[in-house]
Amino acid sequence: MPFLCVFVPSYKVEVARLARPDLRVEAVLVVDTLERGHVIDLDARAFGLGARVGMTLLQAHACAREAVTVLTNPSMNAALWQGVLDALDAASPLVEDVEEGTAFLEMRGIEGTPEDWLRSARSALAVTANGKGETLPFALGLASSGFVARAAAGVAASNQAQSCIVETGTERRFLAPLALEVLHIDRETIERLHLLGVRTLAELAALPHGPFVRRFGAQAARWHAHARGVDDRPLVPRTRTVRIEQTQYGEGSACAEDQLLFALRALVERVAADLSLLGKRCGFARLVLECEDGETHELSTALAHPTSQAATIFDLLRTRLEGVTLSSPVAGLRLGVERLEEGGAQQSLFAADDPDPELVGIALARLEAAFGMGSALRAQVTEGNRYETRFRYEPFSASELKRRGSLRKRSVFAERATLTLRLVEPEEIDVAVHAGFPTFVGAPPRAVLDVAGPWRVDEVWWDRALGAPCPQTVQRDEYDVLLEDAALWRIARDDGRWTLRGTYD
Repeated sequence: MPFLCVFVPSYKVEVARLARPDLRVEAVLVVDTLERGHVIDLDARAFGLGARVGMTLLQAHACAREAVTVLTNPSMNAALWQGVLDALDAASPLVEDVEEGTAFLEMRGIEGTPEDWLRSARSALAVTANGKGETLPFALGLASSGFVARAAAGVAASNQAQSCIVETGTERRFLAPLALEVLHIDRETIERLHLLGVRTLAELAALPHGPFVRRFGAQAARWHAHARGVDDRPLVPRTRTVRIEQTQYGEGSACAEDQLLFALRALVERVAADLSLLGKRCGFARLVLECEDGETHELSTALAHPTSQAATIFDLLRTRLEGVTLSSPVAGLRLGVERLEEGGAQQSLFAADDPDPELVGIALARLEAAFGMGSALRAQVTEGNRYETRFRYEPFSASELKRRGSLRKRSVFAERATLTLRLVEPEEIDVAVHAGFPTFVGAPPRAVLDVAGPWRVDEVWWDRALGAPCPQTVQRDEYDVLLEDAALWRIARDDGRWTLRGTYD
């Protein structure tokens, strides 16, 4: 029985109760936002009243009027769970972080009986108690596989027991009476299975494997195996957080930029020396400036590729400093590096044409220093019926650069000019029409030399078919027009109005 599951039912609710003990006697709903929010966690009392995860706050209150609503605290949730994971290292060196509230420990090779393992885990978790001796309500499950251990922990929690052990060879008998929700199947699929008379894992395991998988898809093979107590997935240990930090203080203070950069360079070289000594590379750096007036400034930067080179780390931090204005001289510096990896960087064999991630990272840092964090964006293709919905802008990071290699045949189309439609904010324009086609566009009017289209964009028929008309639906005709001054425009006629939608570059 090498798998031990540590489970906290309704984790976000229990974290809120640690901060507010008065909630222990109340039904609790945890929401992502108080205005038009959704339920992201709830306790058994609120569930019994009819509230469900995913409901809007209005829907949940209609079901559970007496439930108390609490706004989630992501930073506190993450910090407490990180403390739990760190504490579990004392019970086993192999800990998998499944999600907040659920973790697996690999106990194979650790001396002792199953009861000894449970006591060791309980002793490790005891250090997570706060100053009042309060801790999260942990439930432990011990079994031969991760899924059965998780189910055992859930049974222990529902029975208000501290732990549950499933002996090897008894997994299928233990799982047989459990409800389908243990498999974490979506509600719609569970309702379909209920219509077929399948309500427990024993009834699901009795179904013929082939027809069941063909009807419910590839994921049904995993459900069927779990219902029979089979789970071959190995434990995936979490990455341990390692941090190197150095500080720099002097008798005086840095009043000029060159003094600050001199001190920063010395600090970076000390950190780089520590990285080299450990054979590590860092992927993230955090610099804290402590000023004479007591004010502190924290500058964080992610490296495009993990490195231990002092010059690269210094260049990125110097670039981040360009957008900072200090009210008083700097009295101290503190530099920490995180996301440590083993030394050595993977290189492609032929990379002459590859972009240099470090140069791109420095360029992005300069953009963010000038225009603010998250100002560097890239377009990502998405699905959509209208061209303005076929892309979205998302933050760009130099770490996403892929090495391509230079030995590839260049396309013959690479040297040819291509037209790119550049969308603009819709602007109403004057259009003269003859025989149903635009002949003059704009003010003053410019003659149309050629026209292509129209292309019909119609979403109204779909809403009518669904019987739920929406005020934001679109119905328009679009044209590409070549004007006498060689401009190529995309224009559209929408409810009798003509608008400019884009230009071709």
